[in-house]
Amino acid sequence: MLYAVLCYNDENAVATWTKEEDDACMARLTEVTQRMQVKGKLGPVARLRDTNEARTLRKNGERPMVVDGPFAETKEQFLGFYVVDCDTIGEVEDFARELAAANPGAGSYEIRPLSLYMPSALPAA
Repeated sequence: MLYAVLCYNDENAVATWTKEEDDACMARLTEVTQRMQVKGKLGPVARLRDTNEARTLRKNGERPMVVDGPFAETKEQFLGFYVVDCDTIGEVEDFARELAAANPGAGSYEIRPLSLYMPSALPAA
């Protein structure tokens, strides 16, 4: 079954990391994801850019309106995601625990079952 592992953290806290701290965290996360990749269980992984570059299309009126930012009233922001193909919920929970160990501190990983709506039409990078 496919699962999305959604990554949340305080964007302002992450923005204070030095390049070395960010690189070290990404290296630890890469070690975790490489183990899933070797098993053939890792799908797309994305790191979202800053929320100040985001736009939201609000569609609760007659005419949709695009506004700046995500306007989430939370202390944590959605910063990225992993797509994994795991046999059990326990397997994806173990993966999320490994991610958390590689990126200690505040934040959370939300695990959501995923239905593939449309395969990617983008060329592999």
